[in-house]
Amino acid sequence: MRIVFMGTPDFSVPTLMEIVGQGHDVVACYSQPPRPAGRGMELKKSPVHEAAESFGIPVFTPVSLKDPEEQQKFADLDADVAVVVAYGLLLPKAVLDAPREGCLNLHASLLPRWRGAAPINRAIMAGDRETAVQVMRMEEGLDTGAVCMSETLPISETMTAGDLHDRLSALGGDLMVRALAALSRGALNETPQAEEGVTYARKLSKDETRIDWSQEGKEVHDHIRGLSPFPGAWCEMNLSGKPERVKILRSQLAEGAGAPGTVLSVEGVGPVIACGHGAVRLVQVQRAGKKPMSGEEFQRGAKLSAGQDLS
Repeated sequence: MRIVFMGTPDFSVPTLMEIVGQGHDVVACYSQPPRPAGRGMELKKSPVHEAAESFGIPVFTPVSLKDPEEQQKFADLDADVAVVVAYGLLLPKAVLDAPREGCLNLHASLLPRWRGAAPINRAIMAGDRETAVQVMRMEEGLDTGAVCMSETLPISETMTAGDLHDRLSALGGDLMVRALAALSRGALNETPQAEEGVTYARKLSKDETRIDWSQEGKEVHDHIRGLSPFPGAWCEMNLSGKPERVKILRSQLAEGAGAPGTVLSVEGVGPVIACGHGAVRLVQVQRAGKKPMSGEEFQRGAKLSAGQDLS
């Protein structure tokens, strides 16, 4: 099929690679414009931009698709279908309607649960036990289109957002090429989303990343793994005589009780911290300016003591 691919982050790359590998004609890629990054703040191309160029695919990086000239440029590509995976720009109706077979989106949730920007993080933060990656027919509403194909995946109690991201990204590439094969045969079935059970995965904000030790242990644990590895849940600890922000990247539920934020134990594979009910063990942490380390390694350097208050 003659395809325009639209995506930006590393989550999107496996789908692009699968589509190219299946022999489809990817006539162009759309991606977010290069952004300043690194210490030198040099402009850096997105992962999709770099992958597309490695395949010799032309890349377009408009700031917006609202301009009639940009919309005409898109229509002139004469695509059979557009495949959209975490692109990051809203598609106006003129763009949605331009490909002969419309636009298909790869979305990482069990729609209609977790429509919106951060479905992987929100599913884990809410304690969901399963999620999915789905191919959806795009329309003007926010993730409201009919579901064409779906692959469910259980969420284990230790899985972080990073772990789930990688699993769904790989599953999504395979799912999309199967959907394209069905579309080319005229056999792609579409099921309207249920009207009940709609939730929205709002974009993550910095003001929700601090750990609230007064929550129950399960909520704290889900909060930590839902924000790992980025942007990272954090707390403040008194280390080397001064407050230091420490990211908690992995945790596990633990036994114990005490005032929320109190260090209950420093034995074993990581310190145990009391929550509003129950406790969590710090399994992997990252100090400011340092690489991630195990909870045990962190304890050797931090020298937390039982009874210390982290709240």
